[in-house]
Amino acid sequence: MTDQPASLSFPTPYAADERQSTREIAATLRDNALAGLPPSAFEDMAVVRSFMGRRQIILNDPAAIRHVLIENADNYGRTAAVYRLLDPVIGRGMLLADGDDWREQRRAAAPAFAPRAMGSIAGHIARGGERMLADLRAAGGANIDLFAQFQLTTLEIAAAALFSLDLGAEGPEVRAELRDYAAGVGRPTVLDFMLPRGWPVPRSFARWRFRRAWMAHMARLVAARREAPGGARGDLFDMMAQQAHSERQLVEEVATVLVAGHETTAVALFWTCTMLAELPAVQDGIAAEAATFDLSSAGAAAALPALVYTRAVIDEALRLYPPAFSITRQARAADDAAGVAIPPAGVVLIVPWVLHRHVKLWSDPNRFDPGRFLPGAPPPARFSYLPFGVGPRACIGAQFALTEATIVLAQLLRAVRLELADDAPVLPLAAITLRPNRSPPFRLTPRV
Repeated sequence: MTDQPASLSFPTPYAADERQSTREIAATLRDNALAGLPPSAFEDMAVVRSFMGRRQIILNDPAAIRHVLIENADNYGRTAAVYRLLDPVIGRGMLLADGDDWREQRRAAAPAFAPRAMGSIAGHIARGGERMLADLRAAGGANIDLFAQFQLTTLEIAAAALFSLDLGAEGPEVRAELRDYAAGVGRPTVLDFMLPRGWPVPRSFARWRFRRAWMAHMARLVAARREAPGGARGDLFDMMAQQAHSERQLVEEVATVLVAGHETTAVALFWTCTMLAELPAVQDGIAAEAATFDLSSAGAAAALPALVYTRAVIDEALRLYPPAFSITRQARAADDAAGVAIPPAGVVLIVPWVLHRHVKLWSDPNRFDPGRFLPGAPPPARFSYLPFGVGPRACIGAQFALTEATIVLAQLLRAVRLELADDAPVLPLAAITLRPNRSPPFRLTPRV
């Protein structure tokens, strides 16, 4: 055991030129935005560049981030590209809603995601993790597609815990629809970034067709939930149904929660396990911690606060590979963010992928070190660690995601050891979330 590494460096695999032409910037926005980030973004507190006559500002200064996302948040809205890419899968649910609609939806959903609700939710998570382990044992442990398994498991957990829905045989179909959208017409084009909201782009019709089929599928799930025996359950579905002004709004809110409530956690678990495949000592540390607790549906809630090391590993994985890799805002009016001039219509990029690896905000930023998040360690500087955003539009499901990732990872590594089954690189791809460019096979060895 002493020769096993407990820490490795995971540097960004991309090295863009400091000065890029409009054509080069356009290519990276289309193919993978991470590949177009200049080296100065990881070193300077603000980087300004122009693209097609529009000013882009990459902000890393914590004071400037606070100003944009909290102090003057009303001056900054989402860009047209965000609406184009997300509307087909979530409609005008909580993530894209504005004004009073957003406040009402957020207020209706808040009780289901409050910390006090995590105890009952932990039982659903533990049952989902147990089903996942049964599936993995049945698969035999060789050439396992863990990313697909995590996507299916987290989708089933979100449906059961928040909506009292058993997806059953529908789970793989729902996952496949989302996978195909993210890999196909959900990928951005240059025109998505350039044209004003409401203007058609070449992929608009294909996205509309996907939206129509996808929302019809979500409507069938809503109908199935309404018709299920047992009446009101007091879950998130019931809370949303009471507040929704129309059936369309309810369907879109359900779609938002199912998509956002599973995809980021699946991505986080994938990148965690990809790193831990190279860190057997960390795997063993998680297994040793988890071995002393009851992680069944009956005991997971009580065990959760004691899974300190496992949670620190999750936090560090979210630092190096944040599923929500970028927060993009467009200024409605000119502003000054801690000395950084923001012009009208200027696009502000707050990029956790960059922020979490910034040389002035983190010591040895590319090194995997869960000790950063263990009790007694100095906390990260405010607004330097944003895996779930910050301010009024911060992710409402942060506690749900952290609870789920911690329990599922502890269950998994208590049961098996992980290693990658091939040597080909796995690269992060800036899609809707920080997806891998391929889903590598894993080899799982049962612990004895």
